Amino acid sequence: MRKILFGVIITLIILFTFKYCDDKKEDKITLKENTVLIQEQIKNVGKLVVTEGHFSEVFTYKHSKSVFADLLEAEKQAIVVVNADVTVSYDLSKIEYKIDESNKTLRILNIPKEEITINPDLEYYDIQADFLNQFEAKDYNEIKETVKKSLMKKVENSELKSNAQNRLISELSKFFILTNSLGWTLEYNQNPITKLEQLKEIENLID
Repeated sequence: MRKILFGVIITLIILFTFKYCDDKKEDKITLKENTVLIQEQIKNVGKLVVTEGHFSEVFTYKHSKSVFADLLEAEKQAIVVVNADVTVSYDLSKIEYKIDESNKTLRILNIPKEEITINPDLEYYDIQADFLNQFEAKDYNEIKETVKKSLMKKVENSELKSNAQNRLISELSKFFILTNSLGWTLEYNQNPITKLEQLKEIENLID
């Protein structure tokens, strides 16, 4: 009887050991599968997110200089019509991240700042210039730079930039949805993201 009881106990121990090992193996496989899913999501999101816009402006350029020992003023001016194509983009392939398998955490370390590209097309009208103050190449370069600076200020305060930021948040939300569904944690700047609303604050933290 003792031999039978002893044999039953040994059998149960062996079965429990095999079951424990199988469970551990299954957990490890699931963790690896989850890691692959997260890496694949990052790869899919890692693309150029572009928001496009168009601006039209009319500028008046004036320049004067003193000649003949400040006895005369030589002037030149022109009306400049500007049509500019503008893009605000995020290169999400530059996102820096770390996958912490042991703590089931995806840590986003750095998100690239937006890139603003302005391509202005300038047309000049009503060009007037005194003989002693003619238009030169440097004038056209100066006009172009002034126009771009003016347009940059408009872009910074426009819906174009906020729309680009909304698209960025939309892409980042895919990380939150996936990690949350897998029982993982998403972190940015060492702060856990526990709800989608927190992602809207990320744009203010991007360097």
